[in-house]
Amino acid sequence: MALSVETESHIYRALRIASGAAAHLVALGFTIFVAVLARPGSSLFSWHPVLMCLAFSFLMTEALLVFSPESSLLHSLSRKGRARCHWVLQLLALLCALLGLGLVILHKEQLGKAHLATWHGRAGLLAVLWAGLQCSGGVGLLYPKLLPRWPLAKLKLYHATSGLVGYLLGSASLLLGMCSLWFTTTVTGGVWYLSVLCPVITSLVIMNQVSNAYLYRKRIQP
Repeated sequence: MALSVETESHIYRALRIASGAAAHLVALGFTIFVAVLARPGSSLFSWHPVLMCLAFSFLMTEALLVFSPESSLLHSLSRKGRARCHWVLQLLALLCALLGLGLVILHKEQLGKAHLATWHGRAGLLAVLWAGLQCSGGVGLLYPKLLPRWPLAKLKLYHATSGLVGYLLGSASLLLGMCSLWFTTTVTGGVWYLSVLCPVITSLVIMNQVSNAYLYRKRIQP
């Protein structure tokens, strides 16, 4: 028996609410797990995985879910208020990423190791640079008068698309980090596979939320 359009709509909305809640919990849980694993303060390197997970797993996930009609934790705020919270969260994520990058560079200098010798390092650097550009582009949306010749609708579309790409770059860097010697010697077996699922789950949720709640709507507008 075919479901009515209204029933399908309720099911779809329930699934989006559930997936958004899962993204919140997974992003926070994974960051806490890495923090416990790394024991920040035990060494200079120990801060790197914690700061990078805080940036790309937790803060960026929350920043992108701010605009979700089903998953946002800030429903009571106006669109403008949520936009400012989004920018603050993104800025905090960038600061954490820059600090994490700087500390691992210093750590490698102390050990005399080569920089950007792995795909993890290259992806991480690209993700941090992309995040910096993304935050710079966000200033134009906060203050659209700075770019009077650009239609605001197009700026939002480009920013959302670029933000999704940047988020996926950050997630790819986290996944590659879980293939590193430090992580694989500490986390093994089923726990490793569960860890790998965390950025995969949040990436799928963010892709769905952004593409359906924002990009698709912008694309069909005349």
